[in-house]
Amino acid sequence: MDLSKPPEAPTKKAHISVPFRTVLFSMVVLWATYFLLITFRSYMFDLDMQSEMAVRRLLVTIAGIGLTVVLWALLRLVDRQALWAKIGAAILFAMPVAIAIGQINYYTFTDIQEKMEQRFAEEQGFRFDEEGNLLYDLPEGVKVKAPGGPDGAGPPQFSESLIIAPAALRQESWKSVLEIALGRYFLLLAWASTYFALLAGYQARAAERREQQFKSAAKAAELRSLRYQVNPHFLFNTLNSLSALVITGKAERAERMIQTISRFYRHSLADEPTSDVTLKDEFDLQQLYLDIEAVRFPERLVCKFDLPTDLEEARVPGMILQPLVENSVKYAVSAVSRPVTVTVSAREEFDRLVVSVSDDGPGVPEGMAHGFGIGLANVHDRLEARFGPDIAFSSAPIPGGYNTEMRIPLSRPNR
Repeated sequence: MDLSKPPEAPTKKAHISVPFRTVLFSMVVLWATYFLLITFRSYMFDLDMQSEMAVRRLLVTIAGIGLTVVLWALLRLVDRQALWAKIGAAILFAMPVAIAIGQINYYTFTDIQEKMEQRFAEEQGFRFDEEGNLLYDLPEGVKVKAPGGPDGAGPPQFSESLIIAPAALRQESWKSVLEIALGRYFLLLAWASTYFALLAGYQARAAERREQQFKSAAKAAELRSLRYQVNPHFLFNTLNSLSALVITGKAERAERMIQTISRFYRHSLADEPTSDVTLKDEFDLQQLYLDIEAVRFPERLVCKFDLPTDLEEARVPGMILQPLVENSVKYAVSAVSRPVTVTVSAREEFDRLVVSVSDDGPGVPEGMAHGFGIGLANVHDRLEARFGPDIAFSSAPIPGGYNTEMRIPLSRPNR
């Protein structure tokens, strides 16, 4: 995670929708499957006019995709509604779309149907009369009884032809349209279910992203707060030191200290509080701080820095070493009258960065003064906020002094 700038906290909840490309792909897959299945069934039953029917079926498929786009446009109106509202909208909006598809299907295949009926009639010896009835001519001398008169009243009539399919049944196109529409209706409902599943997936991923944004914003705020705790503590100590120099009449040393303080703050305030800095910059910053303290303890403070060249670009939180170096100065250098060496070093171990601050002072401060514990807690909390639990932090006396060590993931730019 890049913490060079604080992440923007999520604001107004954005409208989450499925990309049109994904929607269109789902429609094409659905209708292509329909086309293939119907075509396969047609070949299985060995129906006539396969080529003409395939072309008409392709036209119906394209029209189906277009009308499904219309259904999608209607369903988008309820994207933010509850599940029951989405289901109700799908049931309602799919009806007129299915009827439209049924009508297109019926009128697209009407002439094919008529040709197939005509061919069937010729093969079976049937014929159509002027009214559109499908008739079968009986053998010579055979007659069937038929109702008399146009309304079935009057004396019975006899006919030499048998009605196979009355014209009235053949002309009831709305029944055929309804039958086709019912089949397409459930097809559209299946697609609507797929669309709502896709929508739920995109909304879930968006919720995860928003949650991560909130976590990042909270972590940045925590890091900023912990970093700001360092500055007042350091400023308090340096001003006390400066005041002591002024009171004792050491104006030249006080002036040198002020100049060094100015360089220190110019250096430390140049970075964003939550950003990482190179280990070289962090070591340089601590060198400035120890130069400031060397004005107070010119005979007692000895500094030693050990930074391998290949670790200079490693990244660490800014001013992360400040409280540790301050503790060494306050509880080791100022507590004794002899020279004390403060060592700041870094090394790599198993792809981990190990940074330590040690001194050869008296060891554990007597009574564990209040400021000592606050500094260590601040460093530990900042490391944990930045890297999570993937850290190791220890602070304990060692033979001939005290050592504080941190182990964090080793990261360099562009790695």
